[in-house]
Amino acid sequence: MEPWRPSPRNPMDWIDPNTFRFHFPNLCYASGRKLCYLCFQVDREDFTYDDSNWGIFRNKVQPRVPCHAELCFLSWFRDQYPSRDEHYHVTWFLSWSPCPTCAGKVVKFLEEYKNLKLSIFTARLYYSLNPDFQQGLRNLWDIGVQLDIMCYDAFEYCWDTFVDHNGMRFQRRNMLKDYDLLVTELDEILRTTMTLLKADIFYHHFGNQSRVPKPFKRRKTYLCYQLKQLEGPTSVKGCLQNKENCHAEMCFINKIQSLQLDPSQRFEITCYITWSPCPTCARNLVEFVRHHTYLSLRIFASRLYFHWRRKHVLGLRHLQSEVPVAVMGRPEFEDCWRKFVDHQDRPFQPWNNLDQNTIKIKRRLRKILMPQNDLVNDFRNLQLE
Repeated sequence: MEPWRPSPRNPMDWIDPNTFRFHFPNLCYASGRKLCYLCFQVDREDFTYDDSNWGIFRNKVQPRVPCHAELCFLSWFRDQYPSRDEHYHVTWFLSWSPCPTCAGKVVKFLEEYKNLKLSIFTARLYYSLNPDFQQGLRNLWDIGVQLDIMCYDAFEYCWDTFVDHNGMRFQRRNMLKDYDLLVTELDEILRTTMTLLKADIFYHHFGNQSRVPKPFKRRKTYLCYQLKQLEGPTSVKGCLQNKENCHAEMCFINKIQSLQLDPSQRFEITCYITWSPCPTCARNLVEFVRHHTYLSLRIFASRLYFHWRRKHVLGLRHLQSEVPVAVMGRPEFEDCWRKFVDHQDRPFQPWNNLDQNTIKIKRRLRKILMPQNDLVNDFRNLQLE
């Protein structure tokens, strides 16, 4: 028995202006917009005269299986253009970016029509934090599909070509509300997955030795983070390091804020960092967590940064009031190695005295965080090993 495929159907000719304004704006959160509209234009490049074909598909739900707008187009195109030898240029304007299943079908379709060029302009990103949806977009990009967020010119062209506007001119209103955020998010998705740390970088900068091992290069701040949605598929991870005038912790805060997470959901973030935060970063992390109550943040530090200085001690105490701070041990080093290092299937190799150093640093942090009525006595008790 042949597998089910959507039957070809004729596309719509026009979209109502109110429908276009409701379903196509650039929004990070677009509640109530459960339909996907696909406006298309097909050009045969070998023809000297205007041979464009255009129309609109919308999500169609069959009794047994859903037929997404992308699949409706693919089925229609095979029926209308059976020749695989001609050169085609197809342009899509989508209200939602393709799901992983549709992305996979499009990839196979393009392998079948090798002379077809596809450009996709999407108003919004569908489940953009879901790794499967991100990979679907990357698969399209890798096979040569042009992917972009709809800009003003794209909206105006759609309005003029696909909307039954009765002579009304296009007005942007709130159509491009989150355009910049969506462009940034798509750019990050289409880059290769998170840049992994090289093994030698990890061993040098995450090592918890009290003295810098040879070669005697200064150990910098690296921050590796993983964000997980407690009740959902969302998972985001990355590696950051200090930039000029911007510590890794501030880069982390800016990164999480750029994700535009849904405040109605709960998220957990685990950070592995080479040096504990400075007083300024500690204060900023506390403010960040207080203003984002739906986030649960944990920090594991390999080493303590200027732990003998008064302001750094106060900074760590202030941070601990809102964010659990702990010292990385062997389990955390192994987890960081698996998730954030380009280890090429090699196992984590602990360095000499890793466990002993962990015990010393944990003891040091415990004394820093120990409540004391007299801070002077606390400094006297610190063991500077």
